[in-house]
Amino acid sequence: MTGLAAACALMVTVPGPVAGQALETFEIGLSTDRIGITSDFSGTRLVIFGALDNADARILRQQRYDIVVSLVGPRQPVVVRKKERTLGLWINRGSETFDIAPASYALASTRPLSDITRESFRVSLSMGIDDLRLSTSEGGRSHVFPEPESLVISAPTDDAPALVPNRDEYATALRRIRRERGLYNQTIGSVEFVSATLFRADLQLPADLPVGNHTVRAFLFRNGVFIRQSSEPLLVIKTGFEAVVDDFARNYAFLYGLFAVALAIFMGWFGRVVFKRD
Repeated sequence: MTGLAAACALMVTVPGPVAGQALETFEIGLSTDRIGITSDFSGTRLVIFGALDNADARILRQQRYDIVVSLVGPRQPVVVRKKERTLGLWINRGSETFDIAPASYALASTRPLSDITRESFRVSLSMGIDDLRLSTSEGGRSHVFPEPESLVISAPTDDAPALVPNRDEYATALRRIRRERGLYNQTIGSVEFVSATLFRADLQLPADLPVGNHTVRAFLFRNGVFIRQSSEPLLVIKTGFEAVVDDFARNYAFLYGLFAVALAIFMGWFGRVVFKRD
């Protein structure tokens, strides 16, 4: 009995390698939490710093940790219309409304997204331009998606309903238009480990960056398996004279309209006086 008790005590006091192994954690920080839009704003670069704790040294040496960082702009409804030429006139022949399309989207990753995780998981995370969810319904089927801030990440199962990314011709046109404008962009290899546990990511933001609340989301993968995510808010506001005009137009729309009409009349009269010929 004494020997059995000693053996049980030894089993309790000496933990196994799995039970004693801590899960990886990571935190991110932004180079700035507020971006001001002025009249000469031509775009900027946002730097995201991060620290990876409790990392496995062997996986670090094999470079099998992957980081994906994205900046999701304010979600707002947008209507995409299809025009066709009829009898010499361009006429709207169809349209589709996307109710949760981000106004802007930027992504940076350590490797190509297809090499990091499978497509079904990218769709569930709404990660990447091609797998970005733009609407809560598609093809007559309605799906209820939570906002990214409250998204609960879980691996897709066989009995769970498959999430379908918006990939019809209207969604493709929306992605193409916003890519051409620089509102949607993603770069591969722009997330770098500057040391064994520290990393940084660079996101290029366009000149017509929309104002409002943006969210920076970072995802950690180990050997293609999702570990955890972290997020930070980013506020984009107008500053200077543009902010004053914008506030006046929003709060005093009627007076702003009268002032705009009066200014147009005055400038027309003043130009006529200055440039008139005798």
